[in-house]
Amino acid sequence: MSELLECLLQALLPIARITGGYATVTDKAGVRIRTVDSQGQEVETLKGKIFNLAKEAGSTGMVSVGPSQITEGAEAWSLPLGEYVLAASNFERLKCEQELEESLKLALPFIARVAGGEAVLFNEEGRRVASVGIDGQTNSNYIGKVSVAAQQAIQSQRPVIGDSMSGMGAVAVRIPITRKFGFGFNNEQGVRKQQKLMEEVKKFQYARYNFSDIIGSSEAIEKMKSRAAFVAKGISSIIISGETGTGKELFAQSIHNASERRSNPFIAINCGALPESLIESCFFGYEEGAFTGAKKRGSSGAFEQANGGTIFLDEISEMDFNLQSKLLRVLQEREVTRIGGGKPFRVDVRVIASTNRDLVEMINNGSFRNDLYYRLNVVELKVPSLRERSEDIPALVKIFISEFNNLLGKFVTGISEQAVYHLCRYQWPGNIRELKNCIEYMMNIVSVNESTIEMNHLPHYIHGSLPEGKQQQQIGTLAGAVAVVERESIIGALKYTGGAKREAAKLLGVSTTTLWRKMVELGIVTNVSIQ
Repeated sequence: MSELLECLLQALLPIARITGGYATVTDKAGVRIRTVDSQGQEVETLKGKIFNLAKEAGSTGMVSVGPSQITEGAEAWSLPLGEYVLAASNFERLKCEQELEESLKLALPFIARVAGGEAVLFNEEGRRVASVGIDGQTNSNYIGKVSVAAQQAIQSQRPVIGDSMSGMGAVAVRIPITRKFGFGFNNEQGVRKQQKLMEEVKKFQYARYNFSDIIGSSEAIEKMKSRAAFVAKGISSIIISGETGTGKELFAQSIHNASERRSNPFIAINCGALPESLIESCFFGYEEGAFTGAKKRGSSGAFEQANGGTIFLDEISEMDFNLQSKLLRVLQEREVTRIGGGKPFRVDVRVIASTNRDLVEMINNGSFRNDLYYRLNVVELKVPSLRERSEDIPALVKIFISEFNNLLGKFVTGISEQAVYHLCRYQWPGNIRELKNCIEYMMNIVSVNESTIEMNHLPHYIHGSLPEGKQQQQIGTLAGAVAVVERESIIGALKYTGGAKREAAKLLGVSTTTLWRKMVELGIVTNVSIQ
């Protein structure tokens, strides 16, 4: 045996261990002289077999790199050294990785059950190759989906924590196992339980509405919802102003439910509905024996009940002037003292107030404290009136018809175009509340055999909101001619876009708001159907 061959044979074991596979010495023709595994055991079955990659290196005199002949996916290299060729592969390491990957696949149902969420296996691209839900069943909906967080985990070879792809609000961890694959899991079940618990808690609170419950897609209402959702994340006091019936309390509840305080109480007090003699005890509570008729052991007030949450002071402008100073102290000191008590109680409460009056004007005439106004008015939100968002009327009508169908046992499927046109042209001084009452009135007078609300069902004051013969008076005038052309252009654009108003507005070169206004003015309102 030559000295070179003996040296190469002695090097086989450390090379096999380092590369994680078989190491072999062949002659220049690629015939295996000896092959050992990573444990140093000779693989007798391969002795005398030709290793093509080594044969290539022996014939060219150059290093060759390519696939291993033993198993698919394994890689090998061959190095010519004189009359011999030294070669090695990562066969065993690949086999171990494959076994580990298969073992993890089998473990996914158990991981999902223990973690309380989906468990997944992903490849080097961050693509899911296996996914199991908390029920132990394969979740085929997400197999093949690529996760950016999983990609980051593979590339950095470090665990990555982030939002879950499958469960809203859930957190997922992605753990790399090798350069080729990793696994991850989320806490979807725990989040669902928490969300369900929060929903149950909300049943016993007054805040039932979210921003998704506020109907409308007009620019005015979308801008208001966007700003309200932004300030909801903070802790500052808010004043919501707007006309009667615009939905100020709806916004207050939505702000609470979008805030970090959403799992805590929401307490609403109508400052204009309670008599002056009761409102103070309602606000601050009282101790036993504080006055005639006081409950034994006393009673907590609204601020104590709202501790950790939100208190909504509806119609703050109607609050007694003397009580305003006591409210100001609560906001400044963040503590309340019950009537008849001497010990203050610390409170952590966010205050949202609403008004349909001009508080600045009230300050000027001396009926509202300016220091309380500035304490409350950290953020001011103004809810638009219905006439400022008339393009939302068809959607609101649809919702109210469906609601009163269930309540009154009717089967109304829609409302005529002419009737909607008149509803959109009316000024609605009572805003959404008035519109809802109007729909309720019409639903009551619609007969059992009628399925559509028509002009004859409209209240008389809606009929009288448009001057008689207004459209006819425009015939023959320049304004009338312009109106005809505008109407034809708008209808043509709507037909071309299949009724998509945003796309139609782009075609016409106007904003969506302008398009809506023109549609209302020209009576281009599609039939509102609840089906």
